[in-house]
Amino acid sequence: MQHLAKVGLILAGICLGSMFSAKAQDTLRQKTDTGKVIHIIDAETLNVITKNGVSLNRFINHVIFRQGNTLFFCDSTFIDKATNVLDAYGHIHINQADSIHIYGDYLHYEGETRLATMRDNARLTDGKVTISGPELQYDMNARIGTYTRGGKLVNGSSVLTSQEAFYYADTKDVYFKKNVLLVDPEYTLTTDTLLYNTISKVATIVAPTTINDGKTIMYTTSGEYNTETGEGNFDSRPTIEDSATTITADRIIMDKRTGMAYAYGNMVYRDTAQHMSLLSNYGTVNQTKKTILATQHPLMILEGKTDTMYLSADTLYSAILGKDSINVRKPLKDTIPIVKEKPAEKEMPDLAKADSIAKALPDSTAKALSDSIQSVVKAGVDSIPAIAQQLPAPGGLPPGKGPGGKPPVPPTQPNRNPPFLNTKSDTTARKFQESLQKANGIADRERDSLINVVDTAKLAKVNPALPKDIRDSLVKAGPDVLHQKPDTSKAKDTTEIRYIMAWHNVKIYSDSLQGVADSVYYSTKDSIFRFYRNPVLWANSTQLSGDTIHLYTKNQTADKIYLTQNSLIVKEVSEDLYDQIKGNFITGYFINQSLDWMHVDGNAESIYYVQDDDGSIISVNKTLSGVINMYFIEGQLHHVNFIKDPEGTMYPFGQRPIDQMKLPNFKWEIKRRPKSKYELIGGVKEKEQAPDTTTEATSLP
Repeated sequence: MQHLAKVGLILAGICLGSMFSAKAQDTLRQKTDTGKVIHIIDAETLNVITKNGVSLNRFINHVIFRQGNTLFFCDSTFIDKATNVLDAYGHIHINQADSIHIYGDYLHYEGETRLATMRDNARLTDGKVTISGPELQYDMNARIGTYTRGGKLVNGSSVLTSQEAFYYADTKDVYFKKNVLLVDPEYTLTTDTLLYNTISKVATIVAPTTINDGKTIMYTTSGEYNTETGEGNFDSRPTIEDSATTITADRIIMDKRTGMAYAYGNMVYRDTAQHMSLLSNYGTVNQTKKTILATQHPLMILEGKTDTMYLSADTLYSAILGKDSINVRKPLKDTIPIVKEKPAEKEMPDLAKADSIAKALPDSTAKALSDSIQSVVKAGVDSIPAIAQQLPAPGGLPPGKGPGGKPPVPPTQPNRNPPFLNTKSDTTARKFQESLQKANGIADRERDSLINVVDTAKLAKVNPALPKDIRDSLVKAGPDVLHQKPDTSKAKDTTEIRYIMAWHNVKIYSDSLQGVADSVYYSTKDSIFRFYRNPVLWANSTQLSGDTIHLYTKNQTADKIYLTQNSLIVKEVSEDLYDQIKGNFITGYFINQSLDWMHVDGNAESIYYVQDDDGSIISVNKTLSGVINMYFIEGQLHHVNFIKDPEGTMYPFGQRPIDQMKLPNFKWEIKRRPKSKYELIGGVKEKEQAPDTTTEATSLP
């Protein structure tokens, strides 16, 4: 037993000695291993090949070797121990600390610099991101992967391709260069240079870049874009563009999930379909709902064929008119008949038929139609001969003689103001003929008032609420009454209808029209500007005001205007002398961007100065009338026609009652009139006068 115990102790000592020796050798190996030595872990076959004095070790089948914390797997490899370089072939896999994996069919590896070059189906992945290309290089020390012969990065559903790329494994950043393309199911991004983080999926833009989602296109040169959430922050004048609108600003912040974009600094919003531009220092755009809210000195520019209208306010808002949009009261044209065209005399509808149409409409509408029908028909049929007969006799003709020596027909009411007044005395036969032709033109215009009234009724001819006899009469009347074909262009037009709202300190300016108001509403559906709260417009030298003003436009050019309640027209004749006309409703028409004529309906009053050929004031006329028509030539008031029971007084200029020479609610607000488009932009300020230092200088000792 004692002998066996001694043998056991001897064997235990030998084992412990060998263990300590192995541990010491391993410790020594670790001290001498600097991480550059390539260790062979496994292989089925080893061949030693000597060529040109160079000895190579060839390992075949299931080859595994290690350098530092990196493992290499392949089918076969050649290792030059003298240079510490190897070339590996077939099913290559490099595993660096279980964080980076590289695959390929050929590997050239330099053990001293730890630089791996992978070719043939080369790819690199960290488990989430995969980089592939015909050739990949990976620096084991810096942990940087590179391709320079083209390649791509796949990160989830996003694929980025470029000619060159540098992948930083520690920070997960990728630097792409040359022909960069990012393709995502929701958008594409193209640029020449791009920084991309594979964890945050944020692309940092450092070169001209285009982002296209199929609906909108973003152009930018700097900023950041989250490719996952669609959030972007762009600088250096980025632009967002869709099929009809464009947004440009110094800086734009956007969120594709909500469709919101926020533009900062010198924003320019342009709607090419509506020929509208909006300038502002700040704007909020909803790209989904196609709305825009502009603050900080907004200016809207509406481009016409021959004129451009500028509109400024404290706040401007524009949106697409839809089912849920706000409803604006219909313009007064639906209830008030307006004279416009020049129909032939045979087109005059029967008065009884027109009255029956008016009675079929609602009470308030019927009354307005009936009154105007009666007055216009009466003026159009009965007054035209008398108008021509009451003109001043041409120069050279004896008193009581008309043209051609024929005696004129005496007026039916010689003591009342004639319905036709000239601003200047016509003293030549030529002027008489011009006035006569103008009067005939007036008759044509006034006859056509009923045509427009009946056109309003044609929409109701199939309305079952109308009596059967009226519906039948409308149908039988045919083209003689309903001479205009229905306009179906709107039904076929798929263009989006946009509306514009402006709040506080509204100003408009164009070559032909200027104005101010507290707020404005405009819609491309009817092309009407609606001015609210103390609105005032100026057309040439004529001031137009009312509680509410509706300005109709065609091709962004003034076509027609309505003044409602406390309506007033003022034109300065001389200092503190003004032609004035007021009424319940005033309608004006434009031709070639100038006022052509105006129609005053309901409790019309006027104060009117008569001038001679030299412009000297002869007299002043103060008149009350049911209807007044004013006619302009080249934008300047030419004459006035009083219709429906005019009553008034003609005062010699020197005997006028000065205290009665201004109508109720008279106001002349020329100081509010915008003087130029630059005033709306905000670039025009009155130059401050330098202080007068003459007195101070002379008082010094």
